[in-house]
Amino acid sequence: MRRVHIGLSTNMSQNRSRGSMTERSETADNADSLPSADVEIRRAADSSERAYNTIRKLLVEFKLKPEERINELQLSRKLGISRTPIREALNRLASEGFVSLTPNRGFFVRSLSTEGLLDLYELRSVIECAAFKLMCKRADDQQLARLSAYWEAIVDGYRDQPADTILAQDEGFHLLIAELSGNSELVNQLLAINARIRFIRRIQIEHRTHNLFQIDSHSAIVEAARRRDAEKGSELLREHIEMTVSATQQALKDALLKVFAPSRDPASRRNAVFDRQGAGGKRIERKSVDTS
Repeated sequence: MRRVHIGLSTNMSQNRSRGSMTERSETADNADSLPSADVEIRRAADSSERAYNTIRKLLVEFKLKPEERINELQLSRKLGISRTPIREALNRLASEGFVSLTPNRGFFVRSLSTEGLLDLYELRSVIECAAFKLMCKRADDQQLARLSAYWEAIVDGYRDQPADTILAQDEGFHLLIAELSGNSELVNQLLAINARIRFIRRIQIEHRTHNLFQIDSHSAIVEAARRRDAEKGSELLREHIEMTVSATQQALKDALLKVFAPSRDPASRRNAVFDRQGAGGKRIERKSVDTS
């Protein structure tokens, strides 16, 4: 009986040991599989981010021509990235106004023209001036201090930042004014406008004529907010936005020449003429670009 008892005890012990080993093995397998899944997610995210940054750089440097259809398969092969991250990157760029998506045709590089540009900047001016007046009326002192703190935190190194950083900081400044107005619809409208003009503003900021005196303009706007001077602040905002429009038009003219003029003979570069195409390929305008 004793031997049987010992044998049973031994078998039970071995079974428990094997069971524990199996559990530990399964636990280890599960533990190994989780990091592996995380790695795959990170790889996918890295691929999408790499595709976004690379394509965006191609667009900003005009390696992809305005109104050109983007070949996703060709981009995938050239960048060594699968088409899914390419598509994710293009959708992101479309939301930012760098490319456009045409149903059943695909993605196209954003056209470089002043068509609708003045209307958008005019709308931006109306929205921001209204937001500033509401901010002066509704925001308390602590909220107004947020605007001063935001500008003071970035002003010293503002002009020395990369173009993308300057653009993000500038948008943040103006969006904060809209936020402090207490009207969420003004914020939404300004976000929508920013998305539509971001591509052009990005060109303008990097352009040699970018007005660094806009730093003084921002500082004056902050001071007007501190004093709750709604009229002065609105006037400063209007001038600030009008100054941006002028600089943007000059940047656009040079950008068009940079893209198209190198293929032309020297005489034609002085007065390059570009056909603008409407829906269905119908010519709707011929625009002369003076390069003098």
